[in-house]
Amino acid sequence: MLATLAAKPFSEPGWLYEIKWDGYRTLAYLQTGAVEMRSRNNTTFNEKYFPVLKALEKWKVNAVTDGEIVVIDGQGMPQFNALQNWRSEADGQLVYYVFDLLWLNGKDTTRLPLMQRKSLLRRLMPVDNSIIRFSEDFVTDGIDFFQQAVKLKLEGIIAKKTDSLYYPGVRSKEWLKIKTAAREEAVIGGFTRNEDSSKPFSSLLVGVYENGKLQYTGKIGTGFSQEQQQELLQRFRPLIRKTTPFAALPDINKPNRFRPNPPKATATWLKPQLVCEVSFREMTPDGVMRHPSFIAMREDKPAKEVTREQAAELPETGPPAKPRNTKRKDEGWLPPGEETQVRTINGHALKFTHLSKVFWPEEQYTKRDMLNYYHEIAPYILPYLKDRPQSMNRFPNGITGESFYQKDVSGKAPEWVHTLPYTSPKEIREKELLICGDEASLMYMASLACIEMNPWSSRWQQPDYPDWCIIDLDPDNTTFEQVITAAQVTHRVLENAGIGSCCKTSGSTGLHIYIPLGAKYTYDQSREFARIIAQLVHAEIPDITSIERKTAMRKRKMYIDFLQNRAKATVAAPYSLRPRPGATVSMPLHWEEVKKGLSMKNFNIRNTAARLRSTGDLFKPVLGKGINMQRAVANLEKAYRKLSS
Repeated sequence: MLATLAAKPFSEPGWLYEIKWDGYRTLAYLQTGAVEMRSRNNTTFNEKYFPVLKALEKWKVNAVTDGEIVVIDGQGMPQFNALQNWRSEADGQLVYYVFDLLWLNGKDTTRLPLMQRKSLLRRLMPVDNSIIRFSEDFVTDGIDFFQQAVKLKLEGIIAKKTDSLYYPGVRSKEWLKIKTAAREEAVIGGFTRNEDSSKPFSSLLVGVYENGKLQYTGKIGTGFSQEQQQELLQRFRPLIRKTTPFAALPDINKPNRFRPNPPKATATWLKPQLVCEVSFREMTPDGVMRHPSFIAMREDKPAKEVTREQAAELPETGPPAKPRNTKRKDEGWLPPGEETQVRTINGHALKFTHLSKVFWPEEQYTKRDMLNYYHEIAPYILPYLKDRPQSMNRFPNGITGESFYQKDVSGKAPEWVHTLPYTSPKEIREKELLICGDEASLMYMASLACIEMNPWSSRWQQPDYPDWCIIDLDPDNTTFEQVITAAQVTHRVLENAGIGSCCKTSGSTGLHIYIPLGAKYTYDQSREFARIIAQLVHAEIPDITSIERKTAMRKRKMYIDFLQNRAKATVAAPYSLRPRPGATVSMPLHWEEVKKGLSMKNFNIRNTAARLRSTGDLFKPVLGKGINMQRAVANLEKAYRKLSS
């Protein structure tokens, strides 16, 4: 859950106040000693901040906590630069300040009021732990609390409604942030070098996203040492591009009243992937920072989420807010009643209509049920949709009605939805693919009756480099038990070659086996790699499998499909619903589950959320660093020679 920027402090009943820690926001997933720490952009912090990991491993609880990792100095004050450059205890003391509880002992706590969540968390906290600390909250005068933060030179304060619920991914006005100084994240789109300068570079060219386009917000020439510049230059080199990433070409040699004759500078443009934090005096009417200064790089925030922050209006004065009458769990996010409902997600208002329309006639599941499902499992499915172009399969009248694929959304999608331009061989006109960026775009697709989510295997930033390789086991004219046999053989072939893999049901008729590539190899390399695997599996069980593309040549055998590994091909995402009877789900599995008795109907719209709360995301390794394909191919060749002999 994210906080909205407020222009100034306030004092109101029904609100509490916390310190705004100058660190990295971190979710900790705790399962009786097993720990995973994740940043806002789903990066693991386990290795980087290992003392926190060790402390959390000793905290034997089953919970998900929200907090912030900081480095504190001798006076207990947060030091962001020290955090970013932290390598060992010599660089400062790490602290994980915990301020919220999202899950406890198998139960979702996000629908409890804030004060109740904090009460549970306080009782759960470990005793005398110097690293894991409760982030104190204060029911006090907000204006006075802010002034104290100014005196202590803190980054700011957070104001939260005492009865606020926790909405993952939502930037809510029930949480407000008030900064003590003007600071903002910015995307680095290039750098300049002045004539006759001995520095690695003279300034950074930065911007923020507005309606999917990078808008220039200033030139940063101070705040970094020459050593930092050298380090940054090393990071810039692989990102150099020929054209500007900004919507309009910045005037990098524009004079001002302080420098009427600035030295002539040349620009080097970069792919807009890196994020930094900047302090500045004020923002000009045309959206450019005055006197910006570099603070540090932000490793925890994805570039596409860096947008211009607009200060929200302060809460109205009045009596304390009444305790919220929360919906019963079975009513869902869009409760029965009104046929049209509006919800704000990621700061965007979305309208959901025809909520009682039946999408699965046999089970009487409705469009409302589908939308409630995607809202509940959004944190699990989004990592496999985020930054990926989508092929939308729309079922406006449910699974028994006519359906159609929609790829082109030019002129149809809201302005805030990110898109990727493309051209069709048959048409000259440029079209646009929808890119899923966050929960709002997921729910927008669902509102269009997209029962299933079909992403590319690659992200828009590296469209030719898939994150995974897919072996698609399609039963064709064989039985599902034979599909299971083929999956087991595939797993054995991969395991013998030291290749990690994950399996999921298609949710329709087959099984999908994914191998992580880490976006290091092209689609052609992925396809040929999959071809080798398919040949080895077919060689072991030729009586029931085929690798022939033409149906007539398969002789009614199961097709081991390796051709899904091509550019722009789509496969139903993990946790996606399928337009099939029973409202089945494409479900990631433990390999131990891939055995006789497995059924598509085991995983559906009604039981998936409960399973996920128990198992977590079993598909997470698919988004890891990926295999070494050269080594993997060598191992497979060894296995093939052994099989041949």
